[in-house]
Amino acid sequence: MAAQHTILLVGESNVGKTHYGAQFLKRLMVKAWALKMSGAPTNLEAFTKALSCLTEGMATDHTPASTYVESVWPITDEAGRYAELVWPDYGGEQVRNLVTQRRIPTAWHERVLEATDWVLLIRLHSLRSEDDLFSRPLQSFTAAEPQGEEAAYEPSDQARTVELLQMLLYLAQFHLDRPLRKPRLTILLSCWDELETTELPADLLASRLPMLWSFVRSNWTSPTVIGLSALGRALSKTDADPDYAIRGPEEFGYVVLPDGEKSHDITLPIQLLMADGF
Repeated sequence: MAAQHTILLVGESNVGKTHYGAQFLKRLMVKAWALKMSGAPTNLEAFTKALSCLTEGMATDHTPASTYVESVWPITDEAGRYAELVWPDYGGEQVRNLVTQRRIPTAWHERVLEATDWVLLIRLHSLRSEDDLFSRPLQSFTAAEPQGEEAAYEPSDQARTVELLQMLLYLAQFHLDRPLRKPRLTILLSCWDELETTELPADLLASRLPMLWSFVRSNWTSPTVIGLSALGRALSKTDADPDYAIRGPEEFGYVVLPDGEKSHDITLPIQLLMADGF
């Protein structure tokens, strides 16, 4: 029986989940990369719509906040390993609401319990970097500061991401008495092209989000950090990029692997999970 990799793909709004899914799907269709489609996929509407926009050289709209659809893609790699990749499409607001409302919808509950692999998308360029309760020294909170509602401090994006992972770990009933081997954790630093850096992905994450990286390193045996530029360049939702339209979206996009190697095969993050086995 084929091993089924059920991916918990987590990312807030504007991190490029749908664009990555559309580009990933295009790579599977082209059959020139590490992974290939080995059967009939299901529920492709959201991704084919996004792919249609990319084919015209334009970005697609964000997924509506209320949407949650799972798309199942039977895939195989060059070594003959087979998996059913369960790829979700949902509004990124749902992820933020998991933390702010502390309520986990049934669909998310089932997905967390079934997941063999967790993939967390983070867009460093759009994260706030200001101080919060977790990073400001205690002496900075003086009696002269506003009291009551005006004194409330909202956790930073970094702190919220740590709390999200803590909630998912609790829901999945994992005991953190020792670092986890399963589910495997891959962090994709999306929109890598806008960062304009030559740092290794893990080093960049450690320098930009040290608290998050410390939490991840403490609780997973071998977390993987990969840079991802699903589109390869910024696209407009209204003005078509003629070069993109002429060459085709499959000619764009790349990943930066943990060792710094750049590859245009954006299926590699998933193929690496398949190669590791269970």
